[in-house]
Amino acid sequence: METIYYRRIDTRIGRLMIASTRKGLCCVGLPGESEERFMDVLKKACGNCDLWDEDARGEKSPINNKAREELLLYFDGKLKQFTVPLDLRGTDFQKKVWLQLLKIPYGKTASYGDIARAIGKPRASRAVGGANNKNPVPIVVPCHRVVGSDGSLVGYGGGLVLKKFLLGLEGARL
Repeated sequence: METIYYRRIDTRIGRLMIASTRKGLCCVGLPGESEERFMDVLKKACGNCDLWDEDARGEKSPINNKAREELLLYFDGKLKQFTVPLDLRGTDFQKKVWLQLLKIPYGKTASYGDIARAIGKPRASRAVGGANNKNPVPIVVPCHRVVGSDGSLVGYGGGLVLKKFLLGLEGARL
């Protein structure tokens, strides 16, 4: 049975939940998301797994340690590129979209159409939006950098206030 390690991180935007496997970071829960919802997402993504609460058990995963360190540096404006290993779980299409999101440079934005064209599916803007919405590792996989075709702030699981904050932190032009 696979073990998923998870913990809470207090950051300048609020409490995040993070989870990882032995392979990499697999889930980030944004502020305002209940722990119950976070656990449901983990169970759905990982199926039959052993959930290990690092805060309660004391033992910390090296991947979660790295994710915590990098997230705190990011929020302090000292990190522009995450290096924590990822264990992305989704459909082939979703993974293709998420890997493309990783190519959007810090401080820049791209539209759903830009992402669709970049993955060779120019008519799949809506499907890209759906995959973007299912991103299990927000912030690290920068779905907040995706905007409407007119540059407007649209859809973000953490809310548009958080999306605007993240883009502002990166110095993106809105």
